[in-house]
Amino acid sequence: MFPPFFGCGDSSTPQQCRRRHQERKLHTLTFWRDGLERQLAAINAAISTLERQMQDSADA
Repeated sequence: MFPPFFGCGDSSTPQQCRRRHQERKLHTLTFWRDGLERQLAAINAAISTLERQMQDSADA
């Protein structure tokens, strides 16, 4: 999913490099999740609106 990380380019320990990589990965994944949640909310709203319009048309 993510390319491997090749060092940190500074004098960090391997544990610090791994931690920094994990933090970047977590940030990326939460960013993607938040975007998907927004899209899902928009789709659910569109479905609800369409269902309501269809019900109103059937009642008229």
